[in-house]
Amino acid sequence: MVYIGAENIISNVGKTAEENFESITSGASCVKFYENKGFDDAGVFLGRIGEDQVSFTSLLLQSVDSALANLHSPDLIRSPKTLWILSSTKGDLNSDINDPFFPAISDVVKKIGLKSRPVCLSNACVSGVMAINMAGQYITSGRYDHVVVTGCDVISDFVTFGFQALFAMSNDVCRPFDKNRKGINLGEGAATVILSKEKNVFNQEPSIYLGGSSSNDANHISGPSRTGEGLKRSIEKTMTKANISDSEIDHILAHGTATLYNDEMEAIAFNRVGLEQVPVNSLKGFYGHTLGAAGVIETAIGLQSIRNNIMVSSFGFEEQGTTQEIAVLKENKRGSLETFLKTSSGFGGCNSTLIIQRR
Repeated sequence: MVYIGAENIISNVGKTAEENFESITSGASCVKFYENKGFDDAGVFLGRIGEDQVSFTSLLLQSVDSALANLHSPDLIRSPKTLWILSSTKGDLNSDINDPFFPAISDVVKKIGLKSRPVCLSNACVSGVMAINMAGQYITSGRYDHVVVTGCDVISDFVTFGFQALFAMSNDVCRPFDKNRKGINLGEGAATVILSKEKNVFNQEPSIYLGGSSSNDANHISGPSRTGEGLKRSIEKTMTKANISDSEIDHILAHGTATLYNDEMEAIAFNRVGLEQVPVNSLKGFYGHTLGAAGVIETAIGLQSIRNNIMVSSFGFEEQGTTQEIAVLKENKRGSLETFLKTSSGFGGCNSTLIIQRR
């Protein structure tokens, strides 16, 4: 069995998972308008941590340290049977465009005293979910006893201008799955979750990681399959691995970027696997799209949802904007929450999913 917990989130609305959960359940969003931050000094809506440029390395270290503090023994990180996986799409691009990963990773490894060689996973926006799935595989294979997974990305001109060039940026706070959605907001943040074969290493009750999988629809470099085929296959494989039926899934934390094609694709995929009545949300209206950090941040919120028996509303959603009906949450929903599905999709047609259940 693989346990998951000790979650931490650092964003503009909090420095712990608990602070973040309390903030978003009250309806607070990180996203606001910034003048002169886009191409040609255009104003853009962003989910920034602060007014000044945040340090990628400091953000990583803060998140890891905070998660380790949620263990009975933070020194667990120094065991040769502990691995650290970093999930990030662009790394410390603002400091070193030629080598955005190695300097930051090296610095963090030295400061936390990691004995094993770290893994950096950078596979577009599925990086976070894929990193958690990789962690689960390392533990079930017996190679490691504990895996620390950190997702982190910061906003840079490179990424902002790139999404503007794709005409994918919204001129308002994004509204996933809504009829009037206009595109994404970029965000930044960090989150850490810890997976272990031992439930007693956690200060708080952990959940159970039941399994996950990935599938590529090979449709287009920046557009998903119009039929949701890749996501459908990933969900089906994950449910098989987890030995879970569609009726046992209580909640879906969707990718939900608020772009026309992503939200439509997810709605189609959820219908194709019989999950159209399951309460679903997207957290992008709260945080913006945090790229390689998104899957870890959203999984951490899922763990908090289980702890608090609250499914968080999907910020900005008012009217169904997809051809296939899905049960998007307009407000927080209280009630027993046992099992959630996390979905993630990204450029290149990649899709990754996982299922977590209350212990």
